[in-house]
Amino acid sequence: MDSLTQIVLGAAMGEAVLGKKIGNRAMAWGALGGTIPDLDVIGNLFLDKIDAIAFHRGISHSFTFAVIATFILAFLTCRLYQWKQKHIVEFGLASIFHVLIFAAIGGIVLVVVESWVGFTLVVLIGLLGLRRMVTNYIENKSDYVAPTISEWRWMWFLALITHPILDSFTVYGTQLFAPFSDYRVAFNNISVADPIYTFLFLAGGIIPVALYHRSTKTRRWFLYSGIFLSSLYMALTLYNKLQVGKVMESTLAAQEISYSKYMTNPSILNNLLWSGTVATDSLYYQGLYSVFDKKKNFKLNSIPKNHHLIADAKPDDKVINILKWFSNNYYHILIRRDGKLQFNDMRYGTFRGDSYDEDDFIFRFVIEKGSDGYYSLIKEIAGGPDGEEKKMFGELWNRVKGI
Repeated sequence: MDSLTQIVLGAAMGEAVLGKKIGNRAMAWGALGGTIPDLDVIGNLFLDKIDAIAFHRGISHSFTFAVIATFILAFLTCRLYQWKQKHIVEFGLASIFHVLIFAAIGGIVLVVVESWVGFTLVVLIGLLGLRRMVTNYIENKSDYVAPTISEWRWMWFLALITHPILDSFTVYGTQLFAPFSDYRVAFNNISVADPIYTFLFLAGGIIPVALYHRSTKTRRWFLYSGIFLSSLYMALTLYNKLQVGKVMESTLAAQEISYSKYMTNPSILNNLLWSGTVATDSLYYQGLYSVFDKKKNFKLNSIPKNHHLIADAKPDDKVINILKWFSNNYYHILIRRDGKLQFNDMRYGTFRGDSYDEDDFIFRFVIEKGSDGYYSLIKEIAGGPDGEEKKMFGELWNRVKGI
């Protein structure tokens, strides 16, 4: 899921294991643990475009990495806590995540509510929080008992392992079993960014915990409240997934569509509007369904797969093979207006559900065949055309309300 959610989840794991001993410092270390798996994006600096796609959510999101990194990080932090100036590192780490969280909240307020007053208020609250952090981390630097190496191991392991497990609930998929298998675990029940899940965790648990710096009982109550509320919402998304699956199957039966496989997943930022993709021999049926729709069925539209457009790809073509693997073989090909080919990941579907222009596909890749007979990845595109994001999300919101 998005970085803010992973920071919040990691902070909760830190508080759960070490909060009684080191207070808010535990959330800072947990937030770091929740962030580390996504540092695989650094690979973008050294890998070409197609290898970077295969690398993301790979080894750093695996059980193997979580176990190995746990022992290394526990050893390093245990040694750090033998250093007299460790409070400087604690304050620096906590400040980074504090700023990131409030910058994200402020940005959301500015984009969604379009209120500079709300944005300013968030910034002021964030600055007041920084002032309190000076007291907690610098002035009261001896106000804790150093954790044991066993406690550090538990904290790091929980922070590291919950990250890929949470990611596996999204449509993107996570290579939990790397390097032994490149299978991508994807339950497709929650969007890669779901503000309700994040809000319940943040407002119900993390922020109140941070405010109650001294009261251990109150801190634990808020922590478990945040975990309970967010977990309850996750269970609701799984229930929605089951119900939407039934709607899809009844739709296919009513329309007498013979298919080889289908998938459903929520659209961005919500769990109410679902995208459905059905694969047949030569066609995809793709469309949207909102839980507020009057008729309990997907509004499906057919679209040719056009797989013949890349039938000339060589068996060892790295770009085509990785894109097929990445999309779980749910892909559509079209010829763009500029003459290049576009590989569309049909797992994400389209914005409108009934329009298939090159800009309508949510996740798409521009590819081109070279003189050597191999394809190259020209560009990866996620989202709508530049400058039309507000229009796209407006249409999405209207569709969420049902038809």
